[in-house]
Amino acid sequence: MKEITSTQNSYIKQLVQLKDKSRERKKSGLFLIEGEREITLALKGGYELETVLFNPEIISEAQINTSTNQHINLIEVSTEVYQKLAYRDTTEGVIAVAKSKNHNIADLKFNTKTPLILVAEAPEKPGNIGAILRTADAANVDAVIIANPKTDLYNPNIIRSSVGCVFTNSIVTGSTSEIIEFLKANNIAIYCAALQASVHYNTQDFTKPTAIVVGTEATGLSDEWLANATQNIVIPMQGEIDSMNVSVAAGILIFEAKRQRNFL
Repeated sequence: MKEITSTQNSYIKQLVQLKDKSRERKKSGLFLIEGEREITLALKGGYELETVLFNPEIISEAQINTSTNQHINLIEVSTEVYQKLAYRDTTEGVIAVAKSKNHNIADLKFNTKTPLILVAEAPEKPGNIGAILRTADAANVDAVIIANPKTDLYNPNIIRSSVGCVFTNSIVTGSTSEIIEFLKANNIAIYCAALQASVHYNTQDFTKPTAIVVGTEATGLSDEWLANATQNIVIPMQGEIDSMNVSVAAGILIFEAKRQRNFL
C-alpha cells in the first residue's frame, strides 16, 4: 500500500485543488468526500470511488475496508497531509476521491405517477443548499431540481452541511426555462412560493404530480417562474417580517405535501 507523508507531493497538491476550486472539480470530474458516513452514503447512492486516503492515527485500514466494502486504491497519509486535505475541524481520518455524476434534467426519471419535486432557483449559499437537501432526504422527495445553479454541487461545504444528503437525493440541474419546459411536458403542477397573487399553501392539492418551487431570500423567484406557475402559494406570517429562511420554507411546504399524501 502506498504511503504519502509530504504535503508537497504532486498528487496531494492535485487533491488540494479539488478541495478548493470548483473549476478543477468540473475539469477532472472528481471531488473529495470527507468522513465515513458521507462515504457510505455516496456508495449507497451509486458513486464510484477512485481512491481512499486515511490517517492511521485516527482510523485503521481494517475499518476503511469495512466501511467502503469496495476494492479500491488505499493510501496511508500522515497527519500533516491529512490536515492539508481535510475541510472539517473535527473529522474521522478518511477522505475519498470520487467520480462526479451527470445531473442533466433530460435524464430525470420517476418511479411513481405522482412525483413530488422540490425546485430551488439560484441558491447560492452552500449552507442553505445543504439544509434543503437534508429536508428533501427527510421527506423522501422524488427529485431535487436546482435552477440556474450558482454553486458547485460538490462544494465541500455542501457535502458537509447536507450531512451526505447530496448523495441520497436524485438531483438534477438546468436553466429555469429548461425546467419549466420539463415540468409542463410531464404534466407536473408548479407551485411557486411567492407573495404576489398567492393563496395560503395549505389550501392547495399536492397529491397530484407536484413541483414546489422556492427562490432566494433576497430576490425571491424570477418573473419567468411566476408567469408559469399553476398557483403561487404563501406561508402566512404573524410577525414583523414577510420571509423566512429558504430551507425552512421548503420544509414547511414539502411536509404539507407529505401530510396530504398520508406518508407521515
